[in-house]
Amino acid sequence: MKKLTEGRKMWISVMAIFAVYAVVFILFEDYDRHWLEPFAEVSDWHLLLFSLVVLAGLSVLLYHYARSMDERISREQAEKEGRLRRELTQNIAHELKTPVASILGYLDTIINAPALDDATRQQFILRSHAQAERLTALLQDISTLNRMDYAPDVLTMERIDVSQLVSDIAQETAIAFDRRRMTLRNCLPQGIVVNGNNSLLYSVFRNLTDNAVNYAGEGTTVEITAEQENGYWHFTFADNGRGISQEHLPRIFERFYRIDKGRSRSLGGTGLGLAIVKNAVVLHGGTISVSSRNGLRFDFTLPMKCNKKPLSSC
Repeated sequence: MKKLTEGRKMWISVMAIFAVYAVVFILFEDYDRHWLEPFAEVSDWHLLLFSLVVLAGLSVLLYHYARSMDERISREQAEKEGRLRRELTQNIAHELKTPVASILGYLDTIINAPALDDATRQQFILRSHAQAERLTALLQDISTLNRMDYAPDVLTMERIDVSQLVSDIAQETAIAFDRRRMTLRNCLPQGIVVNGNNSLLYSVFRNLTDNAVNYAGEGTTVEITAEQENGYWHFTFADNGRGISQEHLPRIFERFYRIDKGRSRSLGGTGLGLAIVKNAVVLHGGTISVSSRNGLRFDFTLPMKCNKKPLSSC
């Protein structure tokens, strides 16, 4: 079934209102008439004919206006999408250029300096490997966003145990937390089950965890909680770190948006993690918001798979 455009919706609405008006005030213009009866006067038939002519003329005018409005909206949307696509392409090219240039620089030095000592050569190889890993992560994030943008229907949805998923992530990142003397408090109840894509849900919690490790600051605490709320699981992912200024909050989910570009790249971020988080949450039918007061806090929802109340772990 073809989706109604905004112009067609407007045209149908106006025509429906006018039709109701015609029925009420023409066919029943005598307030003491209770049944549909033939008009007693010729003027009533003239009034009905005049109304039909006006309706036809109004219909034609509004139809042309609706088409013009739809064309304008489509043109503006196409221009906006084109502008965003160009900006995204430029951002991708800029992000790819840095690791590629680093890899080429190190390899050129190794190739053109055969007398390079083994320790320096090994150091350059390790640096090239680190940049290659960053490049791989960037390409994977771009691929993930493209799948959500252009092929959301082909994503496999299944029964996902979010409690176990987050527990696994906590174990995977334990060394990173210890290294920065940070604490992760996983207060999720056991048995949180949602219907979703395992890879994307993993990306949601893993990217939020990595974001906290990289930017919350040493010695901070990260806490993950969840509550049932009107058929949804309401998750809270909060830290008591440095937070960010209010001016950055509206743009924090934008692709390649960085608060501190130099520091973000030095920590290995791709600039796409939070964009993936938002897109994945929305694709699963949830919502997400961020606030910064005594740290950074993300609130997001995911539809529940079952209504059984699990036992809290905190």
